[in-house]
Amino acid sequence: MNTIKPDDFTRVNSDVNGNPRYVIHFLALDVLGHESGLDVSERYRLALNLAKEQGGRKFHNKQYGGGIVFGSVYNIQNLCNDLNNLKGIFQ
Repeated sequence: MNTIKPDDFTRVNSDVNGNPRYVIHFLALDVLGHESGLDVSERYRLALNLAKEQGGRKFHNKQYGGGIVFGSVYNIQNLCNDLNNLKGIFQ
């Protein structure tokens, strides 16, 4: 299992209230992998459902396809720990 690290996130523009936002590619949250036989859209849906447990949402951007955004993140390491714990539950 690949662990999620703060370096896996990309800082994007803050939200309208000035809170920091970070994006991660869905493959970092993909617990099944390509060996599962599922198509990419189904794996993205599963990763997005996992991310929603920590407030993640689909990121719509031309420059960053397949992204999941987390808003109001002031401690990125805590978010990484929480996501790694969730990934461990589903593996």
